[in-house]
Amino acid sequence: MDPKSQRLRLNDGHFIPVLGFGTYAPEEVPKSEALEATKYAIEVGFRHIDSAYLYQNEEQVGQAIRSKIADGTVKREDIFYTSKLWATFLRPELVRPALEKSLKNLQLDYVDLYIIHFPVALKPGEELLPTDENGKALFDTVDLCRTWEALEKCKDAGLTKSIGVSNFNHQQLERILNKPGLKYKPVCNQVECHPYLNQSKLLDFCKSKDIIPVAYSALGSQRVKGWVNLNHPVLLEDPVLHAIAKKHKQTSAVIALRYQLQRGVVVLAKSYNKKRIKENLQCRWSP
Repeated sequence: MDPKSQRLRLNDGHFIPVLGFGTYAPEEVPKSEALEATKYAIEVGFRHIDSAYLYQNEEQVGQAIRSKIADGTVKREDIFYTSKLWATFLRPELVRPALEKSLKNLQLDYVDLYIIHFPVALKPGEELLPTDENGKALFDTVDLCRTWEALEKCKDAGLTKSIGVSNFNHQQLERILNKPGLKYKPVCNQVECHPYLNQSKLLDFCKSKDIIPVAYSALGSQRVKGWVNLNHPVLLEDPVLHAIAKKHKQTSAVIALRYQLQRGVVVLAKSYNKKRIKENLQCRWSP
């Protein structure tokens, strides 16, 4: 780790800040909140901003970044911005147009990291989650190795500085790593990761291949019916987390974030609450 700025070196030579600000919010949350929350996050010290085409908020997030550049808070090179290639754009010929669409929404010249959001292709089209008349997902058949080659071309074209993946298991990662003619390895694998789903085997595999693990849902799985059993315990109410937090005079969320940093994992902290956005930065404290 680079101790001065708390960054990790990626396998392509670029650096990623160890703590990121996650911008995802449920559909019912007004998009304007993404603008205000991202601006505040940058004001209080976040320099790594994570979003995605799927979140449908890149216009607001880009506006926040540009406003903080315009007022002198940061320069563009101070910000590490991640976007994601959604599952309806995995056909090789759709990859660059998808990234260009994100860049147009953001009003930025490049992203710092562009990652395959999910290793399963959905039917291309306007629908983000295409389904048939019975409500079942409509899948597409795409060779992810060809998708990866299209990402490599985006990197060569300067549209993104680094390329990576998300939600890949080790077999899916190996398919990319063992691809004949591989030009660039994935720099990261962004996965759900928290004390109740510690991903230790996948993390060990990633580190053995010089791929940085990035943790989302680091404060526990989304409490959304259909995504998680709502009867399962809530991570931030865990008594062990509470005890550690009390000992260090921190919040349980800060301890959950710190847990990832201490195991060499880049971690995303997601909140639109100003008090908690600022509190979450405390995970970088020196004990």
